[in-house]
Amino acid sequence: MDSVALDVVDRGLVHALQIDGRVPFRAVADVLGVSENTVARRYRRLRSSGVLRVVGVVNGVRLGHTSWTLRLQCTPDAAGPLAAALAARPDTSYVHLLSGGTEISCNVQTPTDADRDALLLHKLPRTGRITAVSAHLVMRATVLPDGWAGAARLSSEQVRRLRPSPVSPPGEPVVLDAQDRAVLEVLARDGRTSYTELAAAAGGADSTVRRRLDVLRSTGVITYTVDISPAVLGFPTEARLWMSVEPAGLADAARALAGHPEVSFAAMTTGPSNLVAAVNCRDADDLCRYLTERVAALDAVRSVETAPVIRTLKRAAGHLPVVR
Repeated sequence: MDSVALDVVDRGLVHALQIDGRVPFRAVADVLGVSENTVARRYRRLRSSGVLRVVGVVNGVRLGHTSWTLRLQCTPDAAGPLAAALAARPDTSYVHLLSGGTEISCNVQTPTDADRDALLLHKLPRTGRITAVSAHLVMRATVLPDGWAGAARLSSEQVRRLRPSPVSPPGEPVVLDAQDRAVLEVLARDGRTSYTELAAAAGGADSTVRRRLDVLRSTGVITYTVDISPAVLGFPTEARLWMSVEPAGLADAARALAGHPEVSFAAMTTGPSNLVAAVNCRDADDLCRYLTERVAALDAVRSVETAPVIRTLKRAAGHLPVVR
């Protein structure tokens, strides 16, 4: 990633794409008070320099998949190669090396029980340099990366003008066909791919692809996420928190985290650490202040484990999990 300093227009564009990754540049230009060419040029600059990309992220829960957050303890020589191998898998996202380089965290979506068992019971335990595996089923997320307040720059009125139609409540799992999967594979690499290119990949008509994507978006199967490092936005200190919370106060604590601008992901999970969070801070002192003031004020939290992120190998998922 090249070193690129973001100005007011760039930051407004980032926030606009966080609100709607496929928003027309014309709409962004109207909100920011600049020309459409300026917005397009700024986006191409940030995209080509590796600062950001827009990706289509599949919510496997809407397809009947299960979501897990994993913690792996391993020997120092194994952490890097193992994290890289996990990042290359189609079912993983947010793969990080933590602490002193002997711990890995990542999220996994498993389409079937067999896929879950193959990974958690067979593949990982057979890797001799892994010393411990902790797998937590994600029950409910209260904050997702596309809602992180650290990227916010626009006013509430500007946000209202850019916000897409709301997602419908969960219903029966959506079933994907071959054309859907072909389109989602392309969007996983570039969420702003044109309908013409998507139709070519799917072997269908532009109008058909457009209508189907509208359905997949309205049902929450796909969302469009800005893949950008928090460091670019001034938050270079990232950490993962695992909290043990009194069951009676778990939902309230999760909702409280949703109101913290430092938090880019929070979810209630199974296990003795039943609330997981990703936080982004400006420096170590900012992280200390967050832990000792914001988290410490949550009465139901019994204990907290904190692990700094030292390297990120993957953020948003790059591919759709394969159903066998």
